[in-house]
Amino acid sequence: MREYQNIFTQVQVAAPDYPGVPIGEAGRNRTKGISHNHLLGKLGDTQLGPIYLGTLGVFSLITGLLAFVIIGMNMLASVNWDPVQFVRQLFWLSLDPPGPEYGLSIPPLNDGGWWLIVGALLTLSIMLWWARTFQLSRNLGMSNYLAWAFGAAISLYLVLGFIRPVLMGSWNEAVPFGIFPHLDWTAAFSLRYGNLFYNPFHMLSIAFLYGSAVLFAMHGATILATSRYGADREIDQITDRGTAAERGALFWRWCMGFNASMESIHRWAWWFAVLTVITGAIGILLTGTVVENWYLWGMKHGIVPPYPPLEAMPVLDPMMEGAQ
Repeated sequence: MREYQNIFTQVQVAAPDYPGVPIGEAGRNRTKGISHNHLLGKLGDTQLGPIYLGTLGVFSLITGLLAFVIIGMNMLASVNWDPVQFVRQLFWLSLDPPGPEYGLSIPPLNDGGWWLIVGALLTLSIMLWWARTFQLSRNLGMSNYLAWAFGAAISLYLVLGFIRPVLMGSWNEAVPFGIFPHLDWTAAFSLRYGNLFYNPFHMLSIAFLYGSAVLFAMHGATILATSRYGADREIDQITDRGTAAERGALFWRWCMGFNASMESIHRWAWWFAVLTVITGAIGILLTGTVVENWYLWGMKHGIVPPYPPLEAMPVLDPMMEGAQ
């Protein structure tokens, strides 16, 4: 029998409002409003709410919003408070770190001081939100895999904006706030230090990044392909392996001689995603502090073929060559 399948949820289960499991005193701070939306049900659960922010979540949103407002006001000031130019040039506008002449000192507001304030507010917001994820996991009796994965991403953020600039002795080494300026900084950073592609930790980060995409695609496709046999009930398949798990495992053994289990594939995906940012953070941290030029480092360690000596390459005059 032919079946029509797509990426959207085809069957939506209608259920009464569910406020969530009781979590003690913290449960009283949940929002009371609960609604259901058919479009949301196409992508996940139809229920929207309740939302629990708590003290940490509220202060995280306040500091994060304040940081974005300061960035926006500085960008607006850079186009003489013209809203039309602000919208037109938004992707190119930036809030830049202090110049190299200031080192690690606190500069005037218009010479990088706003960048320092925004960095402090944004870092505080992110750390508060991390603490919130940790607290929510504890309240719900969950393990802290989510918090530690988020913490891995935060490590890369801290290396780029705080740890490495401090080790280099200048805030100017940090990333500007902006869309295209951030990408320009990345390209200039790679050129300044001899092509980041020869950084072995950058290589690992890219390998884990692509590996994460492949693993998530393989896992998602396997579950969708065997959902008619109950593969979408993954906990059941982990604790009491049935025909869905067996068929999925047999498919991958036939494809590549090896298969992950219904439980281990999630550990594979978690570790690949976490190691993407951890190896990236290590690679950035070593750049400029330990290794000044990754291309020369690669030549020294046999990763990159050295340039041929100039005397071994005779230079021919094309005019003389044509005359012959």
